[in-house]
Amino acid sequence: MARRRSRKKKLPETPVRVTIESLAHDGRGVAHVEGKVVFIDEALPGEEVEFIYTDSRRDYAEGKVDTLITKAEERVEPECPHFGNCGGCSFQHVKDEAQITIKEGLLKEQFSRIGKVDIPQIWEPLTGPHWGYRRKARMGVKYVAKKGRVLVGFRERRNPFLAEIESCKVMHPSVGEKLMDLSEMIGGLTIKDKIPQIEVAIGDDDCVLAFRVLEPPTVEDKERMRAFGQQHNMSICLQSKGPDTIVPIEGEPEITPSYTLPDQDVEFKFKPAMFTQVNYEINKKMVSRVIEGLNLNENDNVLDLFCGLGNFTLPMATKAGHVVGVEGDQPLVNHAKENAKLNGLANVEFYAADLTKDVSDQAWAKQKFNKVMLDPSRAGASAVLHNLKHWNPDLVMYVSCNPSTLARDAGILVNDLGYKLVKAGVMDMFPQTGHVESIALFEKF
Repeated sequence: MARRRSRKKKLPETPVRVTIESLAHDGRGVAHVEGKVVFIDEALPGEEVEFIYTDSRRDYAEGKVDTLITKAEERVEPECPHFGNCGGCSFQHVKDEAQITIKEGLLKEQFSRIGKVDIPQIWEPLTGPHWGYRRKARMGVKYVAKKGRVLVGFRERRNPFLAEIESCKVMHPSVGEKLMDLSEMIGGLTIKDKIPQIEVAIGDDDCVLAFRVLEPPTVEDKERMRAFGQQHNMSICLQSKGPDTIVPIEGEPEITPSYTLPDQDVEFKFKPAMFTQVNYEINKKMVSRVIEGLNLNENDNVLDLFCGLGNFTLPMATKAGHVVGVEGDQPLVNHAKENAKLNGLANVEFYAADLTKDVSDQAWAKQKFNKVMLDPSRAGASAVLHNLKHWNPDLVMYVSCNPSTLARDAGILVNDLGYKLVKAGVMDMFPQTGHVESIALFEKF
C-alpha cells in the first residue's frame, strides 16, 4: 500500500513582532513566540523587530527580519552588497569591535551552561584585519544557463544554491576581487559546466587555485586557464579526483604556497587542499600566545594532538626539549615531517593516529608528557581526554573552533580529571562571521 506523502506545513505569511532576547551560538537572534524558540537572522539583543518565518519545526522555528523597529547600538550597515544573500558572512551588521565582545560573551555562557565551569580570567582578545583576511577557501562554481554566466563564490544563506556575487570582501583581494574575472574565464571553457569547485590556497607570496574538473579540459581550455593565471599572478592547477590528484597545467611549474611565523622563525609549505588557518595575522598571534602560555623550556616533553601540518608543533619545538605531534591524516603527517626538515628541527616526531579511538597501545602514547596541546576539529577532543590520566601533564592548552565542544571538554578536564581552568579567551580568526575561535589553559591541581 502506497504511503501518502507528508506535506510541508505552510508557514505564516504575516510578520510577527518580537523583542530579541539573546544571541544563539551562531549569531542569530533568539526570541520566543507562544513558547517556541525562534532563531532570527540579522537580529540583535534588545532590538524590537517584525520577522517572517522561513522554517518551522516541532521544537523551534527560524525567521528573518522584515522590519527593524528599534535598532541596537552595535548595529551598522553591512559593507558588502551581497550580505544577506551570500551565506559566507553573518555578522556584517555588527560593529567590528562589538563582534568580538559578543563572541566573548558566547564563550562565557557556553562554559557556564555546558561545561559547568566559570572562567576565572579572560585573555585579552586577539584581533587583526576585519576584511581581506581569508587565505584558504573552497569556492563553489556553477554554470547557470538561464543567467547566461558562471557563478563563482559561496552558497546562499541556508540554501544549497550558489549566491550570485561579484566579489568577496573577506577573501584576500588577490582572489576576492577577481570573482567576475574567474566567471568570465570559466564561461569561455568547453567544460564550463564540469567544474564544481575551486580550492583556494594563498600563501605569503603565492596564490594557487585548484580547479576540480569532472571532464578533462581541451588543449584550448588549458591555454585559456594558463593565460588567466599568468595575467593575474596565480598558479592554476587541475584536480581530476581526490586532493592527491591536484597538479599544475602541463608545462607550468608546481608552486607550493607557504607561510611563515616570524616570531619563531618557522616556515610552512603546504599543498592547496591541506588544512591551514585562514587568517595568517591571527594565527601568528595565536601561536605566540600558546608558546607563552605553556611557558616552554628545554626540559619540556610536549604532546601536540590534532597537530595538522605542525602549525603549533614546530614553533613549540624551537622552545621545548622534545615535541610529539599526532594527527589522523597521513598526508598531513608526511608534510609535517618535511616541514620539520625544512626548518632544521630534529627534536620533533610526528605520528598518524585516529584520535577518536583508543590509542593507549601505541608507542608514542606510552610516553610521559608534562605539557599537552589540543587543537581538534569542531567535534572536540573528548575521546582522547581519558589518556591524560596516564600522561598526567602539568599544563593543557586547548585551541578550538567550536566553543560548545570546548566548554564540554573543559567540564571533563575540570570536573572529572582534576584540572583547574586558568584562563580562556577568544581570537578574531573569522571576522564578519558567527564562527568563534577560542583558547583555554588548564593546570593540574
